[in-house]
Amino acid sequence: MKNIAAIFNEALAALNARDFRKAEEGFRRVIKSEPSHVPTLNLLTIVLMNSNRFAEAEPFIARAVKLNQGSDVSFYNYGLIAKQLGKPALAHEQFTKALRLNPNVRESWNNRGAVCNDLGQYEAAISDFDRSIALDPNYADAHANKGKSLLELGRHAEALAAYDRTLSVRPELAEAWLGRGTALARGRRRDEALAAFDRALSIKTDLAEAWIGRGNVLYELRRHADALASYDRALGIAPQAAAAWLGRGNAYTDIKRHDEALAAYDRALAIKPDSIEAMVGRGNVFVGLKRHDDALALYDAVLSSKANSAEASLGRGNVFLDLRRHDEALAAYDKALSIAPDLAEAWLGRGNVFADVKRHGEALEGYDKALSLRPDLAEAWFGRGNIFAELRRHDDAFAAFDRALSLNRDLPGVEGARLYSKLNCCDWTDIEAEKTRLIESIRAGEGACQPFALLSIAASAEVQRRSADFWIERMLGLAVRKWADAVPTEADKIRIGYLSADFRTHPVSYLAAGLFEAHDRGRFETHGFSIGPTEDSDLRARLEKSFVRFTDLCGRSDDEIVGCIKAAKIDILVDLMGHTLGARLGVLAQRPAPILVNYLGFAGTVGGSLLDYVIADERVIPAEDRKHFSEKVVWLPHCFMPHDAKGRALSHVGLDRREQGLPAEGFVFCGFNNAYKLNPATFQSWMRILKEVEDSVVWLSDLPDVAKSNLRRAAEASGVDPQRLVFATRVASTADHLARHRLADLFLDALPYNAHTTAGDALWAGLPLLTLAGEAFAGRVAASLLHTLGLAELITHSRDEYEERAIALALDREKLRGIRETLEQRRLTTPLFDTPLLARNLEDAFEGMVRRNRAGLPPDHIEISPARSA
Repeated sequence: MKNIAAIFNEALAALNARDFRKAEEGFRRVIKSEPSHVPTLNLLTIVLMNSNRFAEAEPFIARAVKLNQGSDVSFYNYGLIAKQLGKPALAHEQFTKALRLNPNVRESWNNRGAVCNDLGQYEAAISDFDRSIALDPNYADAHANKGKSLLELGRHAEALAAYDRTLSVRPELAEAWLGRGTALARGRRRDEALAAFDRALSIKTDLAEAWIGRGNVLYELRRHADALASYDRALGIAPQAAAAWLGRGNAYTDIKRHDEALAAYDRALAIKPDSIEAMVGRGNVFVGLKRHDDALALYDAVLSSKANSAEASLGRGNVFLDLRRHDEALAAYDKALSIAPDLAEAWLGRGNVFADVKRHGEALEGYDKALSLRPDLAEAWFGRGNIFAELRRHDDAFAAFDRALSLNRDLPGVEGARLYSKLNCCDWTDIEAEKTRLIESIRAGEGACQPFALLSIAASAEVQRRSADFWIERMLGLAVRKWADAVPTEADKIRIGYLSADFRTHPVSYLAAGLFEAHDRGRFETHGFSIGPTEDSDLRARLEKSFVRFTDLCGRSDDEIVGCIKAAKIDILVDLMGHTLGARLGVLAQRPAPILVNYLGFAGTVGGSLLDYVIADERVIPAEDRKHFSEKVVWLPHCFMPHDAKGRALSHVGLDRREQGLPAEGFVFCGFNNAYKLNPATFQSWMRILKEVEDSVVWLSDLPDVAKSNLRRAAEASGVDPQRLVFATRVASTADHLARHRLADLFLDALPYNAHTTAGDALWAGLPLLTLAGEAFAGRVAASLLHTLGLAELITHSRDEYEERAIALALDREKLRGIRETLEQRRLTTPLFDTPLLARNLEDAFEGMVRRNRAGLPPDHIEISPARSA
């Protein structure tokens, strides 16, 4: 029988020959006979490690180091085994013992550093890697591992240098290219990051982490289809890669494929139940679905286990902002920033809160801070643009929207906002091509334009309906309740609520103040619900008195506003906002009253079947266009637009043309419209008209300087002296402004967005108005006014007819004088400016709505008979 020495020598020879099976058999025979044979314990450990049988190796190496405390190699091997078995603390202990015995082994320092990385002790890890590199400056593994530590500490430039040093030694180390790509990605050098990930994959095609990294970069570049393809490749290699499922969830969230996003996050959590990112991701999906309670529950669950989760606090802020709970939103964003001061999205959130409450300076501070951290954050550029637009700094708004669009073309509403600001600047460079592109995107089912901005673009009623539906259903995510969900109330009087953010000096209140006062209080109880800013003005004081009850709800959350309206037991809630600035469509989606009505503030459909009725007349919404409204159409017998004689009193102060910068004798065309209603087609018509009417001028509103400059250049390019454009100056009062209309000879209307309030002003002041009837509601309002006055000869139906009629009237002063005399007589005798009559007709409509509702019938088109006007 062989002695132990012979068996050991044969096993050792087998190990040297890499015959691991034979070596293991021999070493086990030795240990069976001599359990404390230290060399055999060490060598059997090596055999098992070579076979990746680390769990089996551990008892043997543990026995070896216990029997012999003087071998740094044994401690080193024990450290490797513990590391492989996921026991980093034990591994660190063993590598430390190895280093005490022999501090001159580069691998020991490198591996202890790697364990420090596993333990999250990154500064200690870097110190160990530096010791390893000091022993061998070309030790690639140590440089690569140091890069990982630096990445975790957010020191991306240093990490990149470490990976570059690694690759200078081992240019084909796929893991180093992976690390380089990660460092570049975190430094937002995305194209270079993609190149690094691709290089890693060219070396090692089954490197799942590189596919994931590549997917993350593509996701940040908004290349969602490509990102999803990369995540799928990663999952084909490593189906249990939680990071790939997380990436899929993020991509699906971005493109609003909510069910698939939730499924992906669920897979990530099944693999990694403590994944904070996946839990937050699920919360973000619920925010998108307006499932606010579910979102808050998830964020709170995250914070209960990880109180310093900035992302969960950010998510809470987004929920509260969505609910208009501004103080809570701000507190949540501040909490996120106390944890992560460089979290750009939280600064963005702060900006959005302040924008919502009209604290413009603080909003800009938030956006600017976000952009100082992330210059490519399109949402912050968009926010800046919105603030500048509200401040009427339209050139600054355009620049901000232009930057946002260049960064993220899919950002909801950005393309339309940019174009709208461009129109406000009267910058018509490539405008027709851009309009065409915008309309095509809407037809393709994209949220490229907020519906109000679309009214000033040559869009049909059909395109406007598409945009409004998309905005309600996809962009705002409003789940509209059915009409029957709101229970009708029975009372002696019908309770009418008017909801608006514009109960102040604003065109809507300027038009409707007299209507509110004219309601029959014996039949109706009227409520004003103000959701916008207050002001100290005569009009505001008058408005507050015009209702039976006026409630200031400025700054209140959607739920608080809904509760207030429900408590008042309103039968019909009239929304005076639509898609205009300050609208609270989330309130309407909760259906706080049995009947919801769209009136006056927005010349189009709100869409999404959100409201029941729209108040109109048969000129602005003809029968064939009712299909383009999600609401049922109510036709009033004359014109839908109210008038307030009290607020439209004309000054009797004598006015002189020359004081207004107008020629004393020449023909004065008037075009008091906002800049966004002007466009090349309308302006070129005006220039052709000026050319045909000698010594004529066109008198325009006091537009922003950038618009004035652009219009003057456009006139000069058309061969018209820019001095023939006269821009009005501000006057002291509305009465003076109305009176000066009488200095003009003919008001020239715009298309596709007519003059509305301004048209009423001109006609009330006695100034004839020439219009070109458009395709949609916003382009037919002036025609409705003129039709009610019996002045159909001032309604044209083609651009040629419009130009010819303007020229003919300018050259035939007698005919124009006759029209002016007719207008002067009819403005006081026809229904157009008869506010009490409009109130009675509107009340008839309200009674018809309530009768249907209380009978259990759904909304239907209503036509009010003109009999009561006789």
